[in-house]
Amino acid sequence: MSMKAFVYTELQISVPFETAPWRDVNPILLQQPGILNKTWLSGVGNNSLGGIYAFDTLENAQTFLAGYFPSEARKFGVAQTTRIFDAPIAEEASRDMDSVHFGAKLDRKPGAFVYTEIQVNVPFNKAPWREVNPAFKKQPGILSKTWLSGIHTNTLGGIYAFDTIENARAFTLTYFPTVTAGMNAAFYTRVFDAVVVEEASRQLHSPFFA
Repeated sequence: MSMKAFVYTELQISVPFETAPWRDVNPILLQQPGILNKTWLSGVGNNSLGGIYAFDTLENAQTFLAGYFPSEARKFGVAQTTRIFDAPIAEEASRDMDSVHFGAKLDRKPGAFVYTEIQVNVPFNKAPWREVNPAFKKQPGILSKTWLSGIHTNTLGGIYAFDTIENARAFTLTYFPTVTAGMNAAFYTRVFDAVVVEEASRQLHSPFFA
């Protein structure tokens, strides 16, 4: 099945994942038009709730963000962060980073996920991914990266899998700021616990746990 868009969401909430209502939410998510998979995200240090989703069309991803997801945020009574990204345009760059969204299989379960987004406007066909991917591959504990290219904004970002939370933190605190410094750009990073979301994510066909 074709994949045309990625969606990132995060709720401004603090809920330990073991008490999150994912068993109630997952069946509803599986009914949303065009959803292919979701990986739940549980914030390290703040217990935020979120996810990275794949959709079959851009239109279905946009409908999800305009309709269903805001209704869920209202139920919790919290603010939300949502982003939408072009999937096909970043396929080659992502495959080069062993992206699970484009068929790669991890040789171990992830211990952490990292989300990054750089406040730039760079069409992906001009992004320097060929230059930076080799350095990304050398980062301790990195297992996979899917590149993200913002719809309408051309922001550059990614969703990564790491073997441990410690290596994920080191990446966001030490290495990633050196990448953005060379671009003179602000950036956004998040670290998530992958272990606690495995069961919930498997129910939604997460490629990280395939």
